[in-house]
Amino acid sequence: MHSAGLSRSGRLATWLATWGTPPYKARSYLAQLNKHGFAAPDASVSHSDLRRGEHVFIGERVVIYQAHQGGPVELGDGVHLHRDSIIETGHGGGVIIGAHTHVQPRCQFSAYKGSIRIGCGVQIAPYCAFYPYDHGVEPGVLISKQPIRSKGDIVIGDDAWLGVGVYVLDGARIGKGTVIGAGSVVTGDIPDYSIAIGVPARVVKSRGEVFSNPALEAQNVAK
Repeated sequence: MHSAGLSRSGRLATWLATWGTPPYKARSYLAQLNKHGFAAPDASVSHSDLRRGEHVFIGERVVIYQAHQGGPVELGDGVHLHRDSIIETGHGGGVIIGAHTHVQPRCQFSAYKGSIRIGCGVQIAPYCAFYPYDHGVEPGVLISKQPIRSKGDIVIGDDAWLGVGVYVLDGARIGKGTVIGAGSVVTGDIPDYSIAIGVPARVVKSRGEVFSNPALEAQNVAK
């Protein structure tokens, strides 16, 4: 792992390091053996402005792709990108993923026009998708010819948790410590320390409520 990297020789060294190592998350520890982290031999990185912190894990078949005028992709220390996730940037959009955020398999980050900014320690379940843009729908124009547009960047606060299959659209903000239920679609502003579900996602509870429950507080004092 001391010689591992994204160059041809580095990929060969990475492949040798994986020999005899179980696949998938069992390889996460390899990222700790080299400050440059670990990128699986079959990961595809085609991006001129990829900025990686230390000990970043890029799993099997992950794709990081730069389209026309794509902005930077910045991965903080200890970020984990698990298999089959895709990050792509284009038309000035960029992606920032904060330190120690974990992205589970088959997530999609498509930063066109707007950017995607994800905080530290965020937990993202499989099949989540992030689109800080949409297509125009003007009459008389083919969808393929419609211009793309954005209501603003996607911003996700530190320590948030997104359940399976959450979609986050342009202009959405998910607050610090907030939980988004599986299958939800986030289109607006979800406050800090909230629990939100639905299409579109609506706040159903504050995570602070558990601490304001007198019975629970009495139990905690007793302990």
